[in-house]
Amino acid sequence: MQNKLKNSLLAITFLAFASAMGATASAQSTQSAIQAMSGWAHCDRCAGAGGNGPAASTTMVRGIKSPSMTGAASQFTISSGTPYSDVLWWKQLGAANSASNLLYDLYFYVKTPQYAQALEFDANQANGSHRWIFGTQCNIGAGHWDIWANAAGKWTTTGIPCSAPAAYTWHHLTWEFKRNSSQVTFVAFTYDGVKHYVNRTYPVHSSSVNELNVAFQMDQRSNHATFSTWLDNVSLKYW
Repeated sequence: MQNKLKNSLLAITFLAFASAMGATASAQSTQSAIQAMSGWAHCDRCAGAGGNGPAASTTMVRGIKSPSMTGAASQFTISSGTPYSDVLWWKQLGAANSASNLLYDLYFYVKTPQYAQALEFDANQANGSHRWIFGTQCNIGAGHWDIWANAAGKWTTTGIPCSAPAAYTWHHLTWEFKRNSSQVTFVAFTYDGVKHYVNRTYPVHSSSVNELNVAFQMDQRSNHATFSTWLDNVSLKYW
């Protein structure tokens, strides 16, 4: 009887654990292979300082087999006749939701990193009242990682170094974000296997927009040389 009772308790415990794990898993959503999706939008002037930067032209080519990790990378190219031009790309993933944790995961590849002033990797969430801007950038020109101070509307350095990424190499980047009704928190990021804790929190930005998206931006240096960046295995997990 004792063995039967013990086995029954173990079975109940296992079922309760499995049920809890199932509930947690079902509460998570993941958008995968985002770089291969159609419907990416972009702008050049809006990506500049004050939303009024210089003009630039750009192309996006999906389904790149080489360089690629999956056989379906996307190539983003920027060109301009003006120094420090920028282009922002973003992919809408649906309307706002109640998720308070986001995990933005991607691989990127650059052949001529010496032409990049900065590479920006963002996620955005908005519910028609507030907008949580999870803005991050490898500020190559200044040599450090920056994050967007949301309501303050400006970049601020994390103090964590970020030099030009090695050329002809796939680099893995994962950003961890949290938010509540009034604040956005940059928890940590892992870059090429090394984790860095940021733990910075800022007041949320007011907005009438309703959205969930990921974004990627390329900034040129003063020589405004044309260059490309390849993205692959881009995903966003939120719960």
